[in-house]
Amino acid sequence: MAPITHIVLFQLKAELSATQVQTANADMLALKDRCLHPSTGKPYIVSSKGGADNSIEGLQGGITHAFVVEFASEEDREYYVTKDPAHQEFIKGLGALVDKAQVIDFTPGTF
Repeated sequence: MAPITHIVLFQLKAELSATQVQTANADMLALKDRCLHPSTGKPYIVSSKGGADNSIEGLQGGITHAFVVEFASEEDREYYVTKDPAHQEFIKGLGALVDKAQVIDFTPGTF
């Protein structure tokens, strides 16, 4: 089982209030505890971190927030993306808040 790193980039809508931005970010990070493995009933996300962009390079292309989520296996990542009810609920609620989303996944050390 190879671990998977899942990178999620958001361009949140400019007209959102500070409270809406804070809530969206907190909800994304809360998935680490809310997403439960279907057979064990326990959280299966290995780690999750993220925050607002603060790069000085100017290459963001509109992206305002970034998150890095780690899974122990491709199977866990697949469940998260396609079936996890907590993640699916989060995605539905996020639609009205996001102008753009990008996702890239990789296996560390695989080139």
